[in-house]
Amino acid sequence: MIYVVAATCADMWDDGKQDTRTERKSLRKAKIKDGVKERYAQIASQEQQPCCCSCSCDSVGTLFGAEEMGYSREDLERIPKEAIMGLGCGSPTAVASLKKGEVVLDLGSGAGVDVFIAAEKVGPKGKVIGVDITKEMVNRAKRLAKANGYKNVDFRLGEIEKLPVEDGSVDIIISNCVINLSTDKDAVFREAFRVLKPGGRLTISDIVSEKRVPAALRDDVDAWSACIAGALQKSEYLRKMADAGFGKVQVTAERDFYVETVEDGKKHKFLSVTVKAYKPKTRRPEPAGAGVAA
Repeated sequence: MIYVVAATCADMWDDGKQDTRTERKSLRKAKIKDGVKERYAQIASQEQQPCCCSCSCDSVGTLFGAEEMGYSREDLERIPKEAIMGLGCGSPTAVASLKKGEVVLDLGSGAGVDVFIAAEKVGPKGKVIGVDITKEMVNRAKRLAKANGYKNVDFRLGEIEKLPVEDGSVDIIISNCVINLSTDKDAVFREAFRVLKPGGRLTISDIVSEKRVPAALRDDVDAWSACIAGALQKSEYLRKMADAGFGKVQVTAERDFYVETVEDGKKHKFLSVTVKAYKPKTRRPEPAGAGVAA
């Protein structure tokens, strides 16, 4: 009897420690999310801004800088200049092979640069939805859409971990250097899979790391906002996509850059990657033994 009581007390103590760890983890995620939202709210109110999620920091906010990331001058000249904010690490719209009439979803649409480019490509019979967590960014994008007469775009305030989008309603998802900002990337990929139509595709540009991000950066809100602290190792990033159900996951482009930590002066390798994947046209077979018991 004494042993049972002792074991129960130990279990209660372990549960208490687990609760504390869970609470600390939740508070950390909330702090990071609030910090990122605040940073991008500030950016939304500026005409140009210092480098944030960008691998072209020397030319941020200019057409040249956007071209360095992979955008074509032709595409950029067709959209509102105020949407070009120099944020990103690639150009998913340049390699997504968008077709007339398609429904496109942009995860973390910001001021709308990729949404407006995609809108031109899918035409009036198509539709482009932009989802962003920052109210100021959504408001800026809506203002630009209205001022420039866009009828086939829809900017929505929401989280990419819990998309305000219907199941199986999207042909293709694009995203530019945003998923790394999420503290729950598994949820992001699950949601992306949910809203895609069977056979739908995903084309994203993002930042990943060669090795685990140093501890000195992982809790740094500024480093999160700069798309560094939240970077996963490339293999883990791709695995999470596959775990969510995506097939044919492949890196189609990558380039490296280095970040130096002040504390130890070490340089850490990161990669700007473009990744493509597909949602299978048919559901994967259930493993043996799965399903509802008789």
